[in-house]
Amino acid sequence: MRVTGDWIENDHVQEVLGMLAEGGHRALLVGGCVRNSLLGYPVADIDIATDAVPERVMELARNAGLKPVPTGIDHGTITVVAKGEPHEVTTFRRDVETFGRRAVVAYSTHVEDDAARRDFTMNALYAEADGRVIDPLGGLPDLRSRRVRFVGDAGERIREDFLRILRFFRFHAWYGDEREGLDPEGLAACAANSAGIETLSKERLGHEMRRLLAAPDPAPSVAAMQATGVLSRVLPGADARALAPLIHIEDAYAPAFLRRLAALGGEDPEDALRLSRPESRRLSILREGIASTAGAAELAYRHGAEAAHDIVLLRAALAGAPLPEGWENEVARGAVAKFPIRASDLMPALEGEALGARLRELEAQWIAAGFSLTREQLLS
Repeated sequence: MRVTGDWIENDHVQEVLGMLAEGGHRALLVGGCVRNSLLGYPVADIDIATDAVPERVMELARNAGLKPVPTGIDHGTITVVAKGEPHEVTTFRRDVETFGRRAVVAYSTHVEDDAARRDFTMNALYAEADGRVIDPLGGLPDLRSRRVRFVGDAGERIREDFLRILRFFRFHAWYGDEREGLDPEGLAACAANSAGIETLSKERLGHEMRRLLAAPDPAPSVAAMQATGVLSRVLPGADARALAPLIHIEDAYAPAFLRRLAALGGEDPEDALRLSRPESRRLSILREGIASTAGAAELAYRHGAEAAHDIVLLRAALAGAPLPEGWENEVARGAVAKFPIRASDLMPALEGEALGARLRELEAQWIAAGFSLTREQLLS
């Protein structure tokens, strides 16, 4: 079997592979670029594995007129820039001793050693420069079956890095076969080791949850997270039940991380996932909008069309109800509505708190009338 596509034939990819091969070293494409190519998915990052040590990679790159950048030299990784494109080149490694992410590794000359320390079998696929696939661990059958399976003992792989629990659910959402469900051994290992999630930084959890919730349909994976106790470790108080209905009714709309996160609820997702201030403000608007009685038009007037769309979708999903008839027209109407009264219209007769109260009262009347009252009608 071979990987194909314009990406592998690009001059910059072949230049880096050729630079290593001409220096007497093995150069293999590895991981996501191989996996995605075989699945017919777009290829983004180009990762290369080699038996050349980092210092040798840098020497060869300079001699070939390429730019080596020691982005991860402590972990055996050199980024080689060719024709403006970055390529991560990492020396084959084998684990000597593991302490989570502080594993002690040694360089190796064997691709089998390198494959054995990867997370999933579908990520332990390699390809020669001509596209010929090398499968040291039997990952091809798993890829064909769309089965996300840990390399070797699932519990050991997880204890090397507890973030692999979330990666297991994310990879299933993107690459798994929903008819077959999640790999039982992997699922059991995630449940047994879920307490390890609490050792991870909130930034890393937020990064993984963003990528998981960006999948076309993350609902089965998130439901499995809840069943195994993983979801409550990541988002205390979250409930996955509204996510599947939301995915169903948002079919015509682009996936949105905060909309889907709002469907899960939880006690303090802003802190649990280290959301940015703009994200936290937007999530608060969504959660407050869900709880309010404001109609679609008022929501759009107060918060804009995008937030109003999200709130209407969330309300329907959480209630298990269909979307209200004509709601999109209401959102469009509210989004362009302009309150015709200014504070100066009520001054100097009113000032301070009295002025603010009167403006809110008139605004409420205007909204209740469907934005139809004119300035003159409101002032009279």
